[in-house]
Amino acid sequence: MTGGPAHFDAASGERLHPAAREAWLAAVDQGWADPARLYREARRARLLLDTAREQMAAAVGARPDETSFTTSGTQAVHLGLLGLVAGTRGGHPPRIVSSAVEHSAVLQAAQHARRVSGAEVAEVRVDREGLVDVGSYVAQLAGPPAGGRPVVAALQSANHEVGTVQPVDEVGTAAVEHGVPLLVDAAQSVGRVPLPGGWSVLAASAHKWGGPAGVGVLAVRKGVRWRSPSPADEREAGRVPGFEDVPAVVAAATALEAVRSEAAAEGARLSALVDRLRAEVPRLVPDVQVVGHPTQRLPHLMTFSLLYVDGEAVVTELDRAGFAVSSGSSCTASTLTPSHVLAAMGVLTHGNVRVSLGRGTSADEVDRFLAVLPGLVERLRAQSGVTGL
Repeated sequence: MTGGPAHFDAASGERLHPAAREAWLAAVDQGWADPARLYREARRARLLLDTAREQMAAAVGARPDETSFTTSGTQAVHLGLLGLVAGTRGGHPPRIVSSAVEHSAVLQAAQHARRVSGAEVAEVRVDREGLVDVGSYVAQLAGPPAGGRPVVAALQSANHEVGTVQPVDEVGTAAVEHGVPLLVDAAQSVGRVPLPGGWSVLAASAHKWGGPAGVGVLAVRKGVRWRSPSPADEREAGRVPGFEDVPAVVAAATALEAVRSEAAAEGARLSALVDRLRAEVPRLVPDVQVVGHPTQRLPHLMTFSLLYVDGEAVVTELDRAGFAVSSGSSCTASTLTPSHVLAAMGVLTHGNVRVSLGRGTSADEVDRFLAVLPGLVERLRAQSGVTGL
């Protein structure tokens, strides 16, 4: 590609979709006014916002009046989880169940609820492929004999770091049977694969599918006991405070419609490229562990761990070679903190590299990556005194 390195970090964010750019530019002129007012320009902005909400609701399987726009996927997760805790009733401390490999936004919100509300937090284990144990999860939904049922169950649609698709439909069925609302972080799935059912609250992030950064989606089913953890605000059905960014919301909805129309063909194309990477990386590079489920996975993402080499060093050298990849936990790479996802899976946490392919990634770029990686890793290992592998 021209204009920079091959972008192999689509899981962190896709380039802005061309359709989103056009929609944003048009909406800047047409949707600049406050959609809560009654004059002509405001009504025009309200029409744009309502149309975008209808598009977004249809894409995630919700009603428009269940769908709100946030400033990010992280805010959507925080509001979704903490709102379920705030809506709880009963004498027992609120109880939260999640998988051990949830996005840091989920885990941090749960810990915040523990500090502020005295919530109990239970994390359900996963296997070495990152797949949650359904039996253990369902057992947690029933609650401990001495306590109350959980007030929140959280399970991602697919893992941000290794791409494993979780059994949300099974867990969702059990959650309904036990009367426990299920929060689904669908950030990596929306626009790429069909979404699961059974959720009570869903969160997503527009920049993951080629929309602008700064737009998240929070969907809360009617009838769910949810109360805003923020001060009261009249906007977004009282769920999200603050002035809506109408042009960005319009661009996000337009981008999602575009990528959904391309999803089947693009998913098959990217999955074939990832299959090649999963097969060739361990063949070409000694002492590599490819992690994540081999088949029950997102089409565009793979992760591998390298013995005897630092993941950050690999990222830096690949950047110099013209490839943008990531290392470490999907939202904590800059802290050099070992990945909580890989640790929970019981696999290598050192020398971790996540490759996530996006719109426009070519087979030639993948071939070039496979040509560059072996020599690059060999040099780094030699610099560390590791040779002859």
